[in-house]
Amino acid sequence: MVWYPSCVATLSRYTKDAIAGGFATSVDDEAAFLLGSRLHDFGFRGCTCVEQSVLGGTAHLLNFEGSDTMSASYHAQYHLNGGRPVGSSIPATEHSVMTAWPSEREAMLNEIEHYGDGLYACVMDSYDYDNALDVVLPQVAEAKKAKGGIIILRPDSGDPVEQVLKGLKAADKVFGHDVNKKGYKVIRQAAVIQGDGINYDTVKAIIAAVLKEQYSVQNVAFGMGGGLLQKVNRDTMSFATKLSHIVYEDGTPRDVMKTPKTDTGKISLPGKLAVLRKSEDVAPEVFPEEESPASGYSNAMRVVYNRQPVPGVFDSFDDIKARLERQWKAIPANGKPISAALDAKCKRIIAQNRA
Repeated sequence: MVWYPSCVATLSRYTKDAIAGGFATSVDDEAAFLLGSRLHDFGFRGCTCVEQSVLGGTAHLLNFEGSDTMSASYHAQYHLNGGRPVGSSIPATEHSVMTAWPSEREAMLNEIEHYGDGLYACVMDSYDYDNALDVVLPQVAEAKKAKGGIIILRPDSGDPVEQVLKGLKAADKVFGHDVNKKGYKVIRQAAVIQGDGINYDTVKAIIAAVLKEQYSVQNVAFGMGGGLLQKVNRDTMSFATKLSHIVYEDGTPRDVMKTPKTDTGKISLPGKLAVLRKSEDVAPEVFPEEESPASGYSNAMRVVYNRQPVPGVFDSFDDIKARLERQWKAIPANGKPISAALDAKCKRIIAQNRA
């Protein structure tokens, strides 16, 4: 199952980069810490089992702390991080809560009464999103202001870009805004979270639209469910496990390489391999074991599980997150991990197989 958490972690990280670009443009330095809460994991309910939610949800937590996948937050905190918190969430209504009350106004007032002095989210489209923004929100505004907390408005249907902008403009009209040092509007004690139809592309589209309207991206958060934990597969990042070396019964060794003529993207790597790196801030390279450099490199691989976890070799989740931050910034994306020596070996074998 290495492919699954790797895909989720990479998708989550690229989405963080997209949001970080909006932050760099429109968010003051003192609010930059908010980046870590801008993508919330909404994917637990769509997982096939709790184990999947732990694998995918924990991968997401490498990049963000926001998560409603409690199984992953628990696992990361108590099994991987010595009890230190990793994931977090906020009080939030959903449609069953809103529709259980006689009116949306009463539902919102109840939430404000219980959670209004903190950070809380309210879904706004149970009946009529426009009416909830234009009529109901002004009706509860004074109660909300009296409590002093931050309300997060959540649209959950319609065009994601349009609904976010509607939410921002409605909140701006009711609560007002300040202009930050970068010249962008920051709504007072209110924001919007979009959790419907979210994927990497819609995140980028929403950010572009928000900036065009001169709002700071700190006013917006995103919830990704199926797009984060379900809409990935083994082909997303071309994962495959193949035979690379065999020793026959008579002791004869042989390097093995898959070289389909009809799809060069499906070749496998031949022989015993060594994954080495010059330093933490340089991408690892894969060498033929017999041609590994004698010096200047260290082994990037280590045994962490041998029938059972190897004591003392697992890093804490906090340490892994910190290492990810350093290495992601230092190592260029889309680099070529195959060394020149391995590349030459692959070409030789391909030529031999097709001769």
